[in-house]
Amino acid sequence: MTIKSCIPVIPSADLEKSLRFWVEALGLTSDREMRHEGRLVGCMVHNEHTYFWLNQRAGTPIKPDDYNGIQLYWALADLHKTWERLKQYGYEVSDIEERDYGQTEFFLIDDDGYSHCFGVATKA
Repeated sequence: MTIKSCIPVIPSADLEKSLRFWVEALGLTSDREMRHEGRLVGCMVHNEHTYFWLNQRAGTPIKPDDYNGIQLYWALADLHKTWERLKQYGYEVSDIEERDYGQTEFFLIDDDGYSHCFGVATKA
C-alpha cells in the first residue's frame, strides 16, 4: 500500500472567520467551496505543499471546555517572517524559543481554539 497524501479535516465554528487565518495570514488558497442555503460549510485551503479541508463543525459553535481538538505542526522556510506576518494579522503568538530537542518554535491558538506550532531545525 502506498499513501500519496493525507488531507486533514479541520472543523470550524465560523468558516468565514477561519479563512482569515488560513488564507490571509498563512497565505493558502481557498477553493472547492461547498455551500448550504448560501452559507459556506466547507472548502479546501492549500498551497503547492499542503492541503486542508475546512468544514462547519457539527453541534454547538461554542467550544466545550474539555475539547482538545487538533494540533498542527508547521515546518517553515522562514520562521521569523511567519511570526511577524501572524503578528501583523493580530494573532497572539508566543515568543520564539530554541528547544532542547533541536527545534526553534513558536505557538498560537487560532479562533477555533486549535493549537498551531511553527518550527524549524535550530541552527548549530
